[in-house]
Amino acid sequence: MDNFLKELPELAKEKHLENKKYFAKLKKRTPKKLDLIMQELHDNEFKKTDCLTCGNCCKTTSPIFTDKDIERISKHLKMKVVNFISSYLERDTDDFYVLKTAPCTFLDLNDNTCFIYDVRPKACREYPHTNRRKFIQITNLTLNNTTICPAVYNIVEALKVKLPL
Repeated sequence: MDNFLKELPELAKEKHLENKKYFAKLKKRTPKKLDLIMQELHDNEFKKTDCLTCGNCCKTTSPIFTDKDIERISKHLKMKVVNFISSYLERDTDDFYVLKTAPCTFLDLNDNTCFIYDVRPKACREYPHTNRRKFIQITNLTLNNTTICPAVYNIVEALKVKLPL
């Protein structure tokens, strides 16, 4: 996994234009069964991929924290919301709350587990979003995630084989 993680940004960069064109074509002629296909590819990939052997998403990027996430996590940590925000979060350029630092403050770097797993942000629960309904609406996010998540990279490559355009 470590070697693949080191190569992933370059691999994703090499495939970026190809994938961007692929998704543009897919948007023009979206198959009705795309979400079912994505669910199948997602499930197949995660039968062989263990996120705990990677953790790259938690090491390199921040999820968006919604108000509900902030309230839930603050309560779990027995902190006031304002203190949680001032301690851990900042506003990004799109005015979303994100973590101040990477890797994630709540990541145990010894085993890639999450200290707040049971109350983690919605964005973390849904990551990498490859099994999401209306997948066609998040192809730009998916394209970006190919540089971060080996599973996403593999799912996109499998999609191009399963649905050649």
